Amino acid sequence: MAGDTEDRIFIGRSVPAKGDKAADQYLTLKFGNRHGLVTGATGTGKTVSLQVLAEGFSRAGTAVFAADIKGDLSGIAAQGEPKDFLVERAKAVGLDGGWQPDEFPVTFWDLFGEQGHPIRATISEVGPLLLARLMDLNDTQEGVLNIAFRVADDDGLLLLDLKDLRALLGHIAERAGELTTEYGNVTKQSIGAIQRQLLVLENQGGAKFFGEPALSIKDLIRKDRDGRGMINLLAADRLMNSPRLYATFLLWLLSELFEELPEVGDPDTPKLVFFFDEAHLLFDDAPKALLDKIEQVVRLIRSKGVGVYFVTQNPLDVPESVLAQLGNRVQHALRAFTPRDQKAVRTAAETFRPNPKLDTAQVIMEMGKGEALVSMLEGNGVPGIVQRTLIRPPAGRIGPITAQERAAILGRSLLRGKYDTAIDSESAYEVLKGRAGERAAERNGGRSGAPTSVPSGPWGGQPAPQQPSEAPSSGGGLGGILDSIFGGGKPGPRGGRPAGRASVTEVVAKQVARSVASQVGTQLGKAILRGVLGGMRR
Repeated sequence: MAGDTEDRIFIGRSVPAKGDKAADQYLTLKFGNRHGLVTGATGTGKTVSLQVLAEGFSRAGTAVFAADIKGDLSGIAAQGEPKDFLVERAKAVGLDGGWQPDEFPVTFWDLFGEQGHPIRATISEVGPLLLARLMDLNDTQEGVLNIAFRVADDDGLLLLDLKDLRALLGHIAERAGELTTEYGNVTKQSIGAIQRQLLVLENQGGAKFFGEPALSIKDLIRKDRDGRGMINLLAADRLMNSPRLYATFLLWLLSELFEELPEVGDPDTPKLVFFFDEAHLLFDDAPKALLDKIEQVVRLIRSKGVGVYFVTQNPLDVPESVLAQLGNRVQHALRAFTPRDQKAVRTAAETFRPNPKLDTAQVIMEMGKGEALVSMLEGNGVPGIVQRTLIRPPAGRIGPITAQERAAILGRSLLRGKYDTAIDSESAYEVLKGRAGERAAERNGGRSGAPTSVPSGPWGGQPAPQQPSEAPSSGGGLGGILDSIFGGGKPGPRGGRPAGRASVTEVVAKQVARSVASQVGTQLGKAILRGVLGGMRR
């Protein structure tokens, strides 16, 4: 009788060739972080295979993250229903005890905060490379965006949301002549083009993604009280209307996992398995520099205990450099109506370890729904011989849960309230607005003789607090370091704090409570660290 074991996930049972016996197909957990690929035409059973894998990893204590493109995966949170075809399939694959309903721990996420907990990241965490990809900038515009991030790093300006980036670009446009000699050519035309793309991004809902509180990776890697891994589902039905935002977000999340998680080598069970559905969106029209970074992340994240499984219709959607790293394969049927389709069939067949008793290319075109060619790593990490396999039935519900069931799950979530309310911390927008107000006040004071005041900024138009006479000068010590990073201290050649404005040391207690400020604080005396994809490292 078949079923999960302590170290393996039961996938299904092979359809034996003439004269052979059926063999059970398993995914060995210690190879779960060697990545994988699930492919097949629409309607051939990819989503069910994904659900079977997610359930198996959860039972083994491994957390799962997956995008729920059509809402179908949400049924994994509810008990399955004893439908005839499920019972028959369980019998056909020899499932131990027959088909048994089950439900799994699920946390729902949603970039728009409508069908799950909101997910946010700061502009600094995403970085210029992914932002340029998200906004489809050309090389010149991407260069200007890189300059903007460098200026923000040098001037200690926190970039949390879109209004921060918009204010920074306006600030750079005003200083274009000065900055060109130090950082490279900055044109107002390029800045204008970036600003227009920011507006498009905002209209697509990007403003909901950028901001605080930023997602904590540890909230994705959790277990329930029974030791089952948490299944994190991202509601992506609306997000798919902005495919570039969808792909960029998942790539950012993957890079965050890579940057934050410690090295663990090859654990007996993965920490997290990441399913990247509609994977072609990640690679379509991606520049070579970005593809190289993606390949690097996929290659190295294995040692962090993370497995990445790409889900797409066609194996040709994944570049060869990435395809070569995907050891566990589930190939559903493909339809060969065009020359490109026929090439995809041949490519899929050639990526498997051959089975002398199976015409792989022919079988790919003949398989029915719920059948797949399966090849999993075995032994010392060698790909198994490809087998035509009946996929086991999932234990959770097939199809979406109701809105009422989703609301009930969200209502009892342990993360309820943690991410639901956005926080608008003082950052680049407020700092630059304050500086502009101070300059305007100084000009007005010079003409009319009126005392200089701060009409806007962190003190809401009230006079700035007076610095105690015994406070250390901003020229050295911790206060000097903080002032140099966050823009305090005496005015410098690049435009610092005017005399009379409170030192950063007076508000540092407030600053360190903010996530990105604390990130910068860890870099005192050092250059700000950015990860492999250009995002600020926490």
